[in-house]
This record gives sequence, C-alpha cells and structure tokens, in this order.
Amino acid sequence: MMTRDSVTESLDLDLDGDRLREECGVFGIYNHPHAAAITAIGLHALQHRGQEAAGIVSFDGKRFHSERRLGLVGDAFSDGAVIDRLPGPMAVGHVRYSTTGETLMRNVQPLFAELDAGGFAVGHNGNLTNGLSLRRQLVRDGAITQSTTDTEVILHLVARSKKPRFIDRFIDAIRSLEGAYSLVALTNKKLIGARDPLGIRPLVLGMLDDSPILASETCALDIIGARYVRDIENGEVVVIDEDGVNSYKPFPEMAPRPCIFEYIYFARPDSVVGGRSVYQVRKRFGEVLAQEAPANADVIVPVPDSGVPAALGFSQFAGIPYELGIIRNHYVGRTFIQPTQSIRDQGVRMKHSANRSVVEGKSIVLVDDSLVRGTTSVKIVKMMREAGAREVHFRIASPPITHPDYYGIDTPDRDKLLAATHDLEGMRRYIGADSLAFLTVEGVYRAMGFEGRDPVHPQFTDHCFTGDYPTPLTDKACSAGEHQLSLLAEAS
Repeated sequence: MMTRDSVTESLDLDLDGDRLREECGVFGIYNHPHAAAITAIGLHALQHRGQEAAGIVSFDGKRFHSERRLGLVGDAFSDGAVIDRLPGPMAVGHVRYSTTGETLMRNVQPLFAELDAGGFAVGHNGNLTNGLSLRRQLVRDGAITQSTTDTEVILHLVARSKKPRFIDRFIDAIRSLEGAYSLVALTNKKLIGARDPLGIRPLVLGMLDDSPILASETCALDIIGARYVRDIENGEVVVIDEDGVNSYKPFPEMAPRPCIFEYIYFARPDSVVGGRSVYQVRKRFGEVLAQEAPANADVIVPVPDSGVPAALGFSQFAGIPYELGIIRNHYVGRTFIQPTQSIRDQGVRMKHSANRSVVEGKSIVLVDDSLVRGTTSVKIVKMMREAGAREVHFRIASPPITHPDYYGIDTPDRDKLLAATHDLEGMRRYIGADSLAFLTVEGVYRAMGFEGRDPVHPQFTDHCFTGDYPTPLTDKACSAGEHQLSLLAEAS
C-alpha cells in the first residue's frame, strides 16, 4: 500500500484532480427569434456540468445548422459570427464531460443525422448501461458509426424503428435503453425532451415569454429570465410543437429515484432540483453532519467551492466560527508548467492557498462534500499543517463512496476508491487528519426530509454508498463474462 508521503510526492498537486465529474448538461428552446443565442447563454449557466466541449444545433425552417467546439462555452460561442451561423427559432445545446467516448470532435454533442423522416439532433445527459451492447449489435447488423459515444445508438435506434410517426419511433428507440438519460432532441417541427423511467438525471421545463424551454437545471432558466414551470417527470416524454406542450408516459409507472449526487455535488447551488433548493439541502447536510460527528475545534473551514454550504451548516449548528481558511484563485486554469516535482508542487498554490491568519495555531474542521480517491484530502491536510494548524479534523458531508457509478458520473474503479479499500481508521491515517468522519446514509435521508432510507423502495439513486444499483448493468455483466471467457481460454 502506498503511504501518504509517497502519494504526495508522486502526484501533481492539483486540488481539482480528485473530484467527481458529471456527464453533461442539455438545453433546448422552441419558437424564439434568437434561439441559438439564448441556448448559448443557457449553456453558460450549465458549464459546471461539463467543460470539455460545447455544441448547438438550430433549425431555420428549411435547414439544420450545427456548431460544435472543444472547450468552454464562452470560448466557443462568444463570437457573434458563430451565433449568426445558427439561425432559426429552434435550437438545442449541450455541454460535455466525457465518461463514455473520448473528447474528440466527432463525440461533441448534439449529434445530428439525416433520417428518412428528416433531420434529427439529440443531446444526452447521463450514461447508458447497455450502450455498448446495443452498439455492438447495431454494428453487427450493418450500422456504420461515426462516434465513440453511447448517445449515437439513439440515432440508430430511431432510424431503424418501423413505427409510422416520428414520436412513436423516438419512444420505440428509448424503450431499448437502460441506465440514466435526460435527452433533448430537435426535428424540423418539434423539440422533444425525455427522462429515464427512474428520473436519475434532472430535466426541467420553463417558459421565456411564449417560448418553451428544456434544461438540465433551473439555473439555466434564471440566467435568461425564464419562468420555471415544472420538472419533467421520471419516464416522461414531452413534445413541444405548434400545438403546445404534450406529454407521453410510455413506461410502466415507477417511483422516481433521482441521483443523490445532484444534491451533494453536481447541481449548481442556486438551482432547485426536485422542488428542493440545492443550497439549502447542502447546508442541511452540514447540520446533520455536525449532529452525527461533532468536533471540538476553533474554526470551521470549507474546502472550496463545493464544501461551502455544508461548512456553513456545520458551523451554524455547532456554534463554531466559519472562516475561509483556503482561498481559491478562480482565474487559473490547468497548471501548464510541470517539468519537475518542485514546480508541480507549486500547482496547488496557484489554485488554492492557505489563509494562514485563519488557521495558524488553531484546531480546525475541514468540511468537504465527498471523498473519492483521497488524494485531494491528503494535499489539503498537508497544506493546513504547513500553514500552522494545530489540529486538522476532516468531515465529509456525504457517506463513504464504496462503489463506482455507471450512470454518468466519472468515478474510478472500485479498487481506486479509498473507502472501498480502507476502513475509517485506515482512511484517517492515509489522509493524515487528526480525526475523520462521514455523513451517514441515514443522515443523508434525514437531511432530505425523510425519516430514513426506505430499504424496499429507496427514494434516491445512492448506489455509490450502498451498492444498490437501480437498473441492470448489462455492459458490465457482458464485460465480466468476456473476461471470464478470456481467462478460461488462457487456462486451456
């Protein structure tokens, strides 16, 4: 096992390197004279959901237009000339963080194809747990694929459906999907939204004057001055056209199980998800954490930025002062000069610096939203001790992550999750803290307003903590089977 010191010496000290990464954000608007410009602004608000690529597809009544770029929304769509190349009153947009398929131009969404019924563009937030299996079958049947992303199978499934109406083809296609998906799609007449039967990934409906909007989060409505109407329900398909907004329920009725990590980390704090203020929920996580794992300390210090609301809640409940003991520089991108270890060690100070006046000589409680590999926590504890902290207690405002995700969160394999390979004392020694505690699973549910976790019908998708995956993991099972066959072949 690697020691704490060897880990610190061997890694680039980038505090963002041990964060969970989400798949994507989606946005769509119907019947607006500046549809592409509005979409670009909406994507700005969803930038936290993916920073690797952005794209917009519009329709002007005769032709579809597509602009896709690697990088940030501001870099891709701040030029008015780019927006001018996206005319028309209908548009869909997408920001991407790749969990399935590399970050290549051919994987940037929305994906577009000309079908026999006309043009079709689709953007996807989530991850299909049978996407690889579907893709292999499609290729065996003669399909020619252009990307390495699971989203492309949706295009093929729609194209191959024999249903007479387009919406029936679309529904026919998504009936084959397993896993998590929130979709926005565009045809020459319709804007379509869809959410998987459990509602794992979020999708909301809004209105900007007379223009309906679909978006991953309410913060994308707020930035353009739109009105929130409602969440798209789990298993619902909405079709927006000249007849208005029509709803379809093509799946058997199921209780929703939204992803709990939208509340813990992914959604923007100013968003409302499932009727709950994300900011207030995160503060409540901190309050319950302070109840479950109190600490005798002088000051509460958040790990910026995601630990801030929970640290506030912890501070207010515990009656311990809240201070910014770590200052984040928001104007520094990726560290670009890394030729030697001594230079790499400076990377942490370029992005995050200890506020020595707050922590020196103090017993501090660091509050963060989650712990993944543990490498970030090692660096933060080391930074605080070097700034003169007398004691460093670590509190995590979510339960230990013991299982990987297959629904659009880029978690590492289980053997790289610290909580899957260490007990609590082992984790404490690994990160070098004087004490370590996590919010319990029951504490999460109490913070969400429930008496506890329903063991028969859990209210949220919480498999990262419990191992309770709510859908079949077809691709994983197939991969495991192929691996076993390979081992048998080698043995023979």
